[in-house]
Amino acid sequence: MDRRQLLWLFFGISGRLSRAPYFLAGLFAQLVPAFVLYRFTLVAETSGTSEVLATIFWLALILSVWSNMTLGIKRLHDLGQPGIVAISLLVPVVSYFVFIFLCVYPGNAGPNRFGAYTNSPR
Repeated sequence: MDRRQLLWLFFGISGRLSRAPYFLAGLFAQLVPAFVLYRFTLVAETSGTSEVLATIFWLALILSVWSNMTLGIKRLHDLGQPGIVAISLLVPVVSYFVFIFLCVYPGNAGPNRFGAYTNSPR
């Protein structure tokens, strides 16, 4: 997988995405800020490293939220639904149920208005 495909996977909003890549990419997007937060808890609070890790954590968290939204949009496109429904991924408790639904429910078998193939931009 080259850099353009990874950028599309985590940050692009066009195209369709099937269940397995959605689950794996979503899991990875959640683990990155979690790992930074874990590293943050291991350093002394007064050290300069804690400030750097705090900044990295907030940046990773923002990128993670954006990434999860774009993954949700592409997964909804695979189901033939508009991407605006991905806003439900921002609602705290509802987001878990939406994530599970998007991981389990199969997408359209053939082409739809969002693309001819899954796992590729338009």
